[in-house]
Amino acid sequence: MNRLGVLLLSLFLIAGIGCGKSAPDAAEAAAKPETTATPELPADVQDVAAVAKPETKEEVSESGENSEGTVTATGELVAPVTSEVAVRMPGRVGKVFADEGERVRKGQPLLTLETQYLSLELKRADAEVARAKASAADAGRDFKRKEELIAKGSVARAAYDRSQSAYDAAQAGVAAAEAARDLARQRLADAVLHSPITGVVAERRADAGERLGDATVAYVIVQTSPLKLRFQLPERYLARIKRGQTVRATVDPYPGQTFTGKVSVISGIVDPATRTVAVETEFANADGHLSPGLFARVEIDLGPIVEG
Repeated sequence: MNRLGVLLLSLFLIAGIGCGKSAPDAAEAAAKPETTATPELPADVQDVAAVAKPETKEEVSESGENSEGTVTATGELVAPVTSEVAVRMPGRVGKVFADEGERVRKGQPLLTLETQYLSLELKRADAEVARAKASAADAGRDFKRKEELIAKGSVARAAYDRSQSAYDAAQAGVAAAEAARDLARQRLADAVLHSPITGVVAERRADAGERLGDATVAYVIVQTSPLKLRFQLPERYLARIKRGQTVRATVDPYPGQTFTGKVSVISGIVDPATRTVAVETEFANADGHLSPGLFARVEIDLGPIVEG
């Protein structure tokens, strides 16, 4: 066999081996089912998908009312009274007894003006009263004698009339002296400025030695007991809000502590812009923990809705 024949025989054998291998491979590939690879989810999506079903909780409406009729809201504590305390008379400040931030009681002295001259005026007024009473006593004795004499016809009528007039004038003098004395006493009392309410000193506008004019405001006192809490409720609760209903409030400075008050005022006007009704409650605040201006979270029990 020549060299060409050997070459052709080798090529034929190689082709036959290749074809013998490709047939089983093709059959095996056809027998295998096609599989589609599932794309891997991102990590954040896997976390969300792995979360269990949410626990069942008490249903709460958008307005904050639960199934038992408890409505939640937010409000602000306000002072029912803010008093600007002014002196009743001009004078120089002698002593200051209360400073800003201090709690004061109703009737507690806040400051006093210098009273040296006022004390002297009172002493002089007392002396004038004593002198007027002495003159009135003399006039009274003379008039009594004239009455006895006129009854006997031993004194002229003109003398009797003059004695009566002198006695009446002496009595009027006593009244005038007593009025002057009372005025001096009142001026001395007015020199001491007292707090008209129980509360906290918000401002002190006077210092010792400062001269104050007539009706000058020396202190600003804010009432803290009781305090008012004002908040808004949607208009649909208007028929269910009643005076005297219990209100619970919590504030950030005292976490875990609940303060209890009562509904005192219900506005009869609906705000057209917010469709809400203003509600005002009163808290005794005897311990003084609550302060005006504090933000409060409110709960009020309106009771379940009664369907007619």
